Amino acid sequence: MEVFSWLNLRFLLMGLKVTVEVSIASILLSFLIGSILGVLRFWKIPVFSKILGVLIDVIRNLPLLLIIFLTYFALPQVLGVRLNLFWSAVLALTIFESAMLSEIIRAGLNAVSKGQMEAGLSTGLSFIETMRIIIISQAYKMMIPAIVSQFISLIKDTSLTVIITLPEFTHQTQIIYGQNSNYVLPMFAALAIGYFIICYALSLLARLIEKCTLYT
Repeated sequence: MEVFSWLNLRFLLMGLKVTVEVSIASILLSFLIGSILGVLRFWKIPVFSKILGVLIDVIRNLPLLLIIFLTYFALPQVLGVRLNLFWSAVLALTIFESAMLSEIIRAGLNAVSKGQMEAGLSTGLSFIETMRIIIISQAYKMMIPAIVSQFISLIKDTSLTVIITLPEFTHQTQIIYGQNSNYVLPMFAALAIGYFIICYALSLLARLIEKCTLYT
């Protein structure tokens, strides 16, 4: 089929590569920042935790599309900072996903028995040492399904960066079917297959990790 010519396939693969790169960068950054925010929220530092909670709630209740729009168009005007398309997309996804993950992580930490914290402190460990050695390892084992589910959502959400014309998977398919209306359905099928492969591979990896943690 002409729609799946080598030229078009190469064009799609280039878009898929950008999608994967944006996803990996956003996942790593949001997991790191979300973990820090989640621990700070769990710590319940007077005043600070409440302010942080309000900021996180605001971000979580904003449309991701709006955050993407702001990072690319508003940052240069407000702060004089202009990022390229790739890092604008990564920043927007990281901001949104960090807020979402922080609540997952806070809930996971709260799910660990309070007796674990008391036991750690009673042995002479500091709060931070108890968190690092005892609490966090247990919490993350319980949070694996929820965290992976959020990462899968992040991968699919990369398609929203089409608003800033990032040359990712969805954007590339739009360019191809823009040439011929008969290409619309084949391109939508290609989109579905591409996202399914990436997301399903991540879910399989999560199951493997979850099985491994059961024996540690």
